[in-house]
This record gives sequence, structure tokens and C-alpha cells, in this order.
Amino acid sequence: MKRISLLLIGLLVATSLRGQDTVRLSLPQVFEHIDETYPQLRLYQNRIRGVRALSEGAKSWMPPTVSLALDQFPYRKEMVETMPVNLAGYMLSLEQMIPNPAKLNARKRYILSQENVLRQEEKWAKNVLHYTARVYYYRRYTAEKKLMVVSEYSDLLRMLITTAKDRYVYNQSDLPTVFKAEALLSELNNMETMLRSQVAESSIGLNTLMSRDVDTPFLIDSVLQPTDYQRDLAVVADSSFLKRSDILAMESRIQSMRSNQRLMATGAKPDFGIQFNHSQMNEMPNTFSVMGMVTIPIAPWSSRMYKSEVRSMEFDIRAMENEKATMQLMANQMIREKITMLAYESRQLQNYQTTIIPAYRNNLQSNLLAYRQNTGNFFVLLDAWNMLLMKEMERIDKLGQVFNLQAEYEYQREIN
Repeated sequence: MKRISLLLIGLLVATSLRGQDTVRLSLPQVFEHIDETYPQLRLYQNRIRGVRALSEGAKSWMPPTVSLALDQFPYRKEMVETMPVNLAGYMLSLEQMIPNPAKLNARKRYILSQENVLRQEEKWAKNVLHYTARVYYYRRYTAEKKLMVVSEYSDLLRMLITTAKDRYVYNQSDLPTVFKAEALLSELNNMETMLRSQVAESSIGLNTLMSRDVDTPFLIDSVLQPTDYQRDLAVVADSSFLKRSDILAMESRIQSMRSNQRLMATGAKPDFGIQFNHSQMNEMPNTFSVMGMVTIPIAPWSSRMYKSEVRSMEFDIRAMENEKATMQLMANQMIREKITMLAYESRQLQNYQTTIIPAYRNNLQSNLLAYRQNTGNFFVLLDAWNMLLMKEMERIDKLGQVFNLQAEYEYQREIN
């Protein structure tokens, strides 16, 4: 007896520990896990660091050039000693090109302009991941709600089948209807299996987004209500709020392209250089020379290159502005569609909750009362049970549609 008691205590402790290990995650907590651990977001951070590292060398000069040469040596070596005035010697040359400061500043600005593009792309990547998490989270929520309904109605149907079998002995029940009820009960078992697969699929998706083992157990909020966005119907007509990260990323790309265009235009500015020569000759004093250099980029045979690049980038910028305008139009259309559909779907869901479900529930209760008083028919009662079950499932499906539209609307508006 003592051994059995210890075993029971051990089982209770293990169950308690398993219960403590299973945490409950709200949707904001899921977002937090994704933002902290998802590898794609680390990718953008490393690219931003790479841009910053590249900008540190944006103002670097070209390396100096050192030359060592034989100067004024005759082809016949014996003449070196026989020439009356021997100018043969060695020359050391040091050359340094000095780039135009305007070019260096333009190059640094162009490199740093890419950082803002990456930041906006990172924000949009977060928005896409949050949308995916919402879809999985709401799918699991609706599946679990359906499982609760299936469990409740399965218990009620088992009770009705037991009662009908007992009454069949006294010829107070219809045997084919009893068989039909048992078939419906089996269909509910199949439905339960399908719903559990949806819960498992959603859990795998959420665990993957949170960079965890796919089999990690967790609970979700048991009570979720759609967010009321009806006030936004009067706002979405104004497109001034269309500052989504993907549109801002396109705007940043345009600005970056303009910075690159200004960098190419600096090709018209000259570069400078300096050269120092030291000569050491036989029978002559050592000499040196200093020479300054400047490029002439406005020469026709060299200016065509940077001018054509500047013109080409101007057309690219116009194309990107057209693409940005198209993105704004499409975003405005999608936002307007989603908020309008959300309003109608929410109204249908409200009808299910306030009128349709209560009416079918009253129908079931009245038929159940009549059946208990031996004045009702089991076939009619089973039909009332089936109709209420169908409407309960339709209500949850409608709730899922509202949640999906809400997720799409929040995705289009980038509401996190």
C-alpha cells in the first residue's frame, strides 16, 4: 500500500511539472520571440553592419606608388667610364594621387544611404512574419474552439443515443434513427481527428517562426475577440497614412539611387596628384624634382562615360517612382477592400451570435423537452441537434474569416 501511495505521488509531481513546462503564449509574446530569434531578421542587422564597415573606408585614397629606375644609362656599359660628362645614375620616384574631396563625400553618402533601405526592409520582413504568425495563431484558436464544440455535442449525442436505445425496448424510439445518430457520432470522431491535425500544423508553424523545436508544447489565449476597426472606415479614404515599410524602402532606394547619381556626376570634377623624383648621378650633384598633376575629366573622350551613366540613372529613378506610385495605389485598394470586407463579415458574425445560434438552441431545447415528455420524435430531435451543431461550426468558421481578414488588414496597414 505504501509503495502504491509513493507511485501516485510521483505521478502527481510529474503531471504538475509537465503543467508548469507548458507555457501560455499570447500573440504579442509570439511576436517578441520572432523578433528576437528568427534568422532572417539577423540577416538584415549583419548587412547594416556591413554597410557601416564599408562606409569607414569610403574616404580612402589610392595607395602611393614608388618607382626605382636607371636614369640615362648608355646601352654600351664601357661608355659609363669613358664619357667626359657621365650623367648615368639612379632615380627614385614617389607618386600620390589625391582624389577630389567632393567625390569622397558623395561616395560615403551613397554607401550610408543603403542603411536606411535595409532598415525599412527589415521592418517589412517583420510585418510579413507577424502576419504569418497571426494566420497560424488564429487557425489554432478556431480549431481548438471547434474541438470544444465537438466534445460538448458528442457527449450530448451519446446521451441521446443511450436514451433512444433504452426507449427502443418499449417501442418508443426508431431504430434507423439510432443508427443514424451513431453514424453522426463517428463523423464527429473523424472531425475531431482533422481538427487536431490543424492544431498540430499550426503549432509546428508557430514553433518554427519562434526558432524552437517543432514539438515544443505551448498554450494559446483561450479567449480572443476581433479588434473593432470600424472607425478606420472613415480614415482609409485618405492615402496620406500610406507610409508602410515596403513603400518607405522603395523611397529609400530612390534616394540611394539619387546619391549614386550624384556620385557619378562628380566624375566631372578633377582629381589631383603629386610626384617627387630624386636623382643620384655619377660625377653630378644629386637632384630632385616635384611635379603636380590634375586630371581633365571634361575632355569629350572621357566625359561621355559619366554623363551617360547619369542619364541612365535618371531613367531608372523615374521607373522606381512609377513603381512606388503603383505600390501606393495597390496598398490603398487592398486596405479599402479588407476594411470593407471586415465590416460585413463582422456584421454576419454578430448575427450568428445574437440571433441565429440562440434560435437554433431554443429549437433544440424545445425538442429535447418534448422528447423527455414522450411527446417528441427522436428523428426531429436529432435533426435539431445536427442543425445547431452545423450553425455552431459555421459561427466559428465565420469567426476564423473575421480573424483572417483582420490579419490581412493589419498586414496591409503594418499594424504590429
